[in-house]
Amino acid sequence: MTLFEAIVLGIVQGLTEFLPISSSAHLRIVPALVGWDDPGAAFSAIIQIGTLVAVLIYFRKDIFMIVGAVIRGIVQGKPLETSEAKMGWMIAAGTIPIVILGLLFKSEIETALRSLYWISGALIGLALILFLAEKKIKSRLEKNLPLTSMENIGWKEAILIGLAQSIALIPGSSRSGVTITGGLLLNLDRATAARFSFLLSLPSVFAAGIFQLYKTLGSYSSSPDNIINILAATLSAGIVGYASIAFLLNYLKKHTTTIFIAYRLIAGAAVLYLVAAGILKP
Repeated sequence: MTLFEAIVLGIVQGLTEFLPISSSAHLRIVPALVGWDDPGAAFSAIIQIGTLVAVLIYFRKDIFMIVGAVIRGIVQGKPLETSEAKMGWMIAAGTIPIVILGLLFKSEIETALRSLYWISGALIGLALILFLAEKKIKSRLEKNLPLTSMENIGWKEAILIGLAQSIALIPGSSRSGVTITGGLLLNLDRATAARFSFLLSLPSVFAAGIFQLYKTLGSYSSSPDNIINILAATLSAGIVGYASIAFLLNYLKKHTTTIFIAYRLIAGAAVLYLVAAGILKP
């Protein structure tokens, strides 16, 4: 991988990690389109640390309040006394499914599931489910039924959205895509679904990135070029990722996810066509 390739892939990661269009799919598709080698699942996981830092910076006030409340709750023997402490434990509970399934299916995630057939299927499949979720939210709004705000998220929402997050192990599904979809199906308003999605991603992205960094440290540290490339990709992902968070949260306050649904359908169909035409190898 050249430095230019690393920076481009970092930008792709930052652009697509938080938009519900799948960063793992684009990190597989973009190199295939331009004739580069597949960077692999490990590279994808490591440069997610850049987007993780973007989330930490953007939501630093929320994170400080949640972590502080959890620590105080433990020290005082009242772990669920405040809403912030409760949110921290709900995020922890919602992270358990993806950790367990990620370890169980680690081999498949890094090999067979990176097939462009799986990726195109996930792009199209989630687009259809997100479309149904949008119809449900539209129906509730037309009937003047209330939507769930951040303050009213409970254990049911946290655990079910956590289960939805585990679907993101399939490249092409999108971590933000499946969690936002899960939130909409559970009657969260769009901005709340996105906000909770980003906070929920913190523990699993951190764990995956650190694990892959530790696992592949020897190969990356064997060459100064490798180190420079991974740092450049991670930095690019963080900078662009921060902008992506701000854009999506503001966008969803006034708009639906229709543009992302359409993009997923077009991208998925295009990948299938390119594979069928022999332009891309599955």
